[in-house]
Amino acid sequence: MTRKRVAIIGAGASGLTAIKCCLDEGLEPVCFEKTNEIGGLWCYRESDEERDGLACVFKSTVINTSKEMMCYSDFPIPKEFPNFMHNRYVNRYFHLYADAFDLRKHIKTYTMVKMVTPADDFESSGCWRVDIMDRASNREWTEIFDAVLVCNGHHTYPYIPEFEGVKDFEGTVIHTHDYKRPAGYEDKRVLVIGVGNSGCDAAVELSRTAEQVFLSTRNGTWVLNRLQDHGIPADLVGVRRMWDLVPYGLRQAEFERRLNQQVDLEKYALKPKHHIFAAHPTVNDELPNRIANGTVKVKCNVKCFTKTGVVFEDGTTEEIDCVVLATGYTFSFPMVDPNVVHVDKNQASLYKNVFPPNQKHPTLAIIGLAQPWGAINPISEIQCRWATRVFKGTTLLPSKDKMLDYINTNKEDMKKRYVSSQRHTIQVDFITYMDEIASEFGVKPEFKKVFAQDPVLALRCFFGPCYPYQYRLIGPGKWEGAKQAIETAWGRMLAAFDTRKVPVVETSSLGFWLKILVVIVVIVGVWWTFI
Repeated sequence: MTRKRVAIIGAGASGLTAIKCCLDEGLEPVCFEKTNEIGGLWCYRESDEERDGLACVFKSTVINTSKEMMCYSDFPIPKEFPNFMHNRYVNRYFHLYADAFDLRKHIKTYTMVKMVTPADDFESSGCWRVDIMDRASNREWTEIFDAVLVCNGHHTYPYIPEFEGVKDFEGTVIHTHDYKRPAGYEDKRVLVIGVGNSGCDAAVELSRTAEQVFLSTRNGTWVLNRLQDHGIPADLVGVRRMWDLVPYGLRQAEFERRLNQQVDLEKYALKPKHHIFAAHPTVNDELPNRIANGTVKVKCNVKCFTKTGVVFEDGTTEEIDCVVLATGYTFSFPMVDPNVVHVDKNQASLYKNVFPPNQKHPTLAIIGLAQPWGAINPISEIQCRWATRVFKGTTLLPSKDKMLDYINTNKEDMKKRYVSSQRHTIQVDFITYMDEIASEFGVKPEFKKVFAQDPVLALRCFFGPCYPYQYRLIGPGKWEGAKQAIETAWGRMLAAFDTRKVPVVETSSLGFWLKILVVIVVIVGVWWTFI
């Protein structure tokens, strides 16, 4: 029997796992990558020619999720890799993954997909016509595929807002999409507009060499550190199933209390009006320090530009040399027939962010279209595991009406929870969303069964971090190494710190007696004062 051919658009974090998932299901993947390298967003490109309008990290970008939470579910990141990886390590991991599963031979580099449309016989076959171009020779041709996985990401098309007077501004204006490094900004007065992750990263980096950095925000933001108490990665503490036992309001209040205990965001002019769970937070370890030492000054929204600076909505003005727009992205799929996937105001009607509900044959899927409270790689992977089984026919989708009901309900829920913003149209909670997709094809962990077989493992999974390996314990694609990966994950996290042998120092009982002495002094002081 001839294997079904699947076209995969892009060889980044989503495209690579798409290839592997196709192979796991006995499908024949053909991946089209428009550049000469794999890695997508995480493959740093220095020259404008190399970037060619592509999404790309800064030279200095470090990932915000820890390695044990961002890895693919059957391929742990090496223990010696740092817990929060510089983009070089992230890209190296992708190369290790590609080599381990022999994915490269399925990738056609420097080849782009120009358009995907239903084949002439789509109504009966579910096949797709894919128009392709070799970028080196400009040769164009067409192939027919049984299915398509669109893995082009959602950080490709920068959103450029309009500002009064910006056309007359004599300084430079760029988007973070085009920002690479701080060279050229020395001794400049720089305005960064936007307090998302990219905006705050740029502000912090530029503040080391610029004369002054101003950080403009419309609403403020909650700022999270990468590390929790005792230097443990924050997502290893925060992304756990057990927190669902705590009422939503109480969880939110405690989270906000702990953040303000670290840094009072109101004092630092960052505190937003919305609650922590009503918007995507910002992860930055250095911003409060840069504000405290004055190299970054937080300002309100920009009202208008002048020839040499800006006027803020509170009436204050600043002379500005350079502006960096950290105003986010819009997503679209220009290579897909708009009658198949239509995007309006950063919203696409997709069942669980993956499948267009109106197609007679579910043979096209969008991968990686999610903005999680957590890591994207495991999400893209579980989407691909689901989609390839749907392509193969071993997993069925609900009826069109049920899919549309889900889409409409989800949109209403998003409106109720999140601040109205184009970045919140694809927001998801990591565990909730992973469980939803896992339930579609039978890989969501069943803790009663797990507990009956292995109580310790069940308790680890429920009360410990929700590692991606949990979704390889049962069902299709079960990995025999999943249990061991869960049991050894904490050790791999600690191993990254093991760069120097620390001498063992005997603990002294002095600390205990000092505490007793302090208590005695307090009691005596109270007695002396009030008795």
